[in-house]
Amino acid sequence: MKNILFNSGKHKPLSSFALLVMRASFGLMMLSHGWPKLMSFIDSPSSFPDPIHIGPALSHGLTVFAEFVCAILVVIGLGTRWAAFPIVVAMAVAAFVIHGKDPFSEREMAMLYLSAFTTIMILGSGSYSLDKAISGK
Repeated sequence: MKNILFNSGKHKPLSSFALLVMRASFGLMMLSHGWPKLMSFIDSPSSFPDPIHIGPALSHGLTVFAEFVCAILVVIGLGTRWAAFPIVVAMAVAAFVIHGKDPFSEREMAMLYLSAFTTIMILGSGSYSLDKAISGK
């Protein structure tokens, strides 16, 4: 079970450094989207869009969880593959549901995040992460 949750993958030092840069840069950029959503969730969660018909408050809460909580976990490399998954789902909904009928330029940012976090989810956190420190491999 420990391998599934905290497996950082086997990477060479340069690949691990590249994963660290990718995790840190995209994770911190995602936080810049998650923080305002967290602040608005505290103020009025019912004014958030409900693209998958689960209720605006739940949609808002899940988006805050993905864009704020999971982004922090990706940055520090803790449960990275699991933490990247909610972000991937949120970005897929943003790109293909919320902005599905918009021109590409409106979907581009969500698709970039989708690509980056899908890559992180597939490759794992690399050697420079808490996942690696916990697994010891």
